[in-house]
Amino acid sequence: MTIDSKEELFRIGLIATDPLRVLGLKTIVAEGGSAEVIDVDGPGALDSSGVSMVLIDAACTDHLFELIETFRRSRPHLRLIVIGLEEDQEHIQRVIGAGAKGYLSHTARENEIRMAIEIVRDGSVWAPRKVLARLLEASSTERQNTPAEPKFTERETQVLQLLVAGRPNREIADALGIDAATVKAHVGRLMRKMGVDNRIALSVQAVHRNLVAK
Repeated sequence: MTIDSKEELFRIGLIATDPLRVLGLKTIVAEGGSAEVIDVDGPGALDSSGVSMVLIDAACTDHLFELIETFRRSRPHLRLIVIGLEEDQEHIQRVIGAGAKGYLSHTARENEIRMAIEIVRDGSVWAPRKVLARLLEASSTERQNTPAEPKFTERETQVLQLLVAGRPNREIADALGIDAATVKAHVGRLMRKMGVDNRIALSVQAVHRNLVAK
């Protein structure tokens, strides 16, 4: 991850007890000087920390869902990413449904961890694509009035292709030579044209409807 020198350092809380995992996550997240990682032991430790995202190692608690619920009630603005051993789709779907904005396996690679953080920071959800597709399935019937063939500008098509590839706003902006605010505006127009209300729904619908080149 890269960051403009004038931009405020992004602060991420970390709830983990395994020393090696703590060190590894801190090293991965902080690479490039774009983020500062702060050890926390629960919602109460965040009052004056300036943290806007929290990574939770599921192995450090026997009450993961209770912890997520506590964060939801006391710090609803925080974006939570759970890192766990479970790879079962039902479990991951339950974690996302409980309020986490992302789920990573303990075996996730460094670039996947950084990408998840960027995607969640951009306001979207990170999880295996099959899980996200299932989360969208329940609401798919509400989108039957979506135009069969939405018309995109050339720039919107470029943005959509990079979005489907899992690229966060900053990387899309760099690739197209525009700023992140312009990317965000394009994504907003794409969502309106597709009749969806979030980036993941936009990506999944674009793939399912063959609206981007593979």
